[in-house]
Amino acid sequence: MHVLILGGTRDAMNLAAELLARPHFKATYSLAGRTRRPLPSGLPTRRGGFGGPSGLADWIKGEGVDVVVDATHPFAAQMSEHAIQACQACNIPLARLDREPWQPQDGDLWHTAPDLASAAAAIYDHSKSGDRILLATGGRSLSHFEHIKQRHFTVRCVDAPEPAPNFDDWTLLTQRGPFKLEDERQLLREHRIDMIVCKNSGGSAADAKLQAARELGLPVLMVQRPDVRSAGQAFFHYLALVDFLESLHTSSAIPR
Repeated sequence: MHVLILGGTRDAMNLAAELLARPHFKATYSLAGRTRRPLPSGLPTRRGGFGGPSGLADWIKGEGVDVVVDATHPFAAQMSEHAIQACQACNIPLARLDREPWQPQDGDLWHTAPDLASAAAAIYDHSKSGDRILLATGGRSLSHFEHIKQRHFTVRCVDAPEPAPNFDDWTLLTQRGPFKLEDERQLLREHRIDMIVCKNSGGSAADAKLQAARELGLPVLMVQRPDVRSAGQAFFHYLALVDFLESLHTSSAIPR
């Protein structure tokens, strides 16, 4: 059974490793190509876009894909929508490997914003001149914050952003999660962080910064997830999704 994994997350890597150990699955791992140093999945891997939902549908048909797993980042809304349209056009199952969003806990000082532009606008409301802000929203989001003045940004992302953002004052940290709580505490103290801005990505790879912020009494400006149309089956653990794929394999549920 040919499974196409739309990847790019640690959850997708866990799924890839599991399918690699099951020879009755043929799996292809797909990356958008935005990360210059992706972790190897062990599976045959393609990089780059498909050319929209019609291009993805053509690739699915040409490669004989039986089922698609959308294991992209929760903020990759466009790719998720393309997967829905392509699978509907090809009449094949689509499964979503998702993450539960983070929820505020007692002691959290969260402010929420519906999108990156709103988060950038809200920085002046929730910080003061001279504050040092940990910007953990990804390297492709930095242009939203270039107009912010009189703040120091500590930017954390996997790859150095190209082009570099036009910030007056900033520090770059090229780091890849998962992050340990003690390391996050040290980072916030060492860089004298006054506030964190991040996306509500969910999962466990990057939640330690939220616990560290709670302990240190730091405010967090949380960017909410984009709306993504639900379609197919949704799972919150890769092993549950593997069970679903196994059930498809042993049954005759896959359209041919």
